Amino acid sequence: MENEIKEYTVTIYTENQIGLLSQITNVFTRHGLSIWSLSAGATSMEGVHNITIVTCGLEKKVKESVQQIEKRVDVIKAFFYTADKIVYRELCLYKVPTLALLQHGDIEDLLNRYHARIVEMNKVFTVIQKTGYSDETARLHDELKPVGVLQFVRSGRIAVSRAEQEPVFKFLRKREMERKQQSNK
Repeated sequence: MENEIKEYTVTIYTENQIGLLSQITNVFTRHGLSIWSLSAGATSMEGVHNITIVTCGLEKKVKESVQQIEKRVDVIKAFFYTADKIVYRELCLYKVPTLALLQHGDIEDLLNRYHARIVEMNKVFTVIQKTGYSDETARLHDELKPVGVLQFVRSGRIAVSRAEQEPVFKFLRKREMERKQQSNK
């Protein structure tokens, strides 16, 4: 349905240039789209970086934003996906008081149920790491509340498409073939 508000994951492949992230977020603001999550990092291609943004809105607005972002010189290609077209996760860290955690009961069962693990433990605090979907990380947070969550931090979403090969590779290959054809003329 075209007039339905949905969650979208926007993946932008770029050169790593100063100020580009600000320009991209401004496009979302102008189209009235809130950014729920944002992550950026290097890809397997040298010199190519990936920005992943989660937003919620009408498909038309998201599509317009992606098209406008692609007009930027430093942007190689941008795509947008619904959840069924990607594999995605986020990372969370929970810092809880060690003594309260030990008194809570079966720590092992809790960690196993959520596929979480302890990454640091000392006399004062314990840091638990959980990778997964937002709803899973929220449920673990709720279960840790009685223990006392001292700190909680969640990363932005990271995602890959369900396509056999990332669409940007196809785009870059096609662009390279076109350049070779132009130079052979």
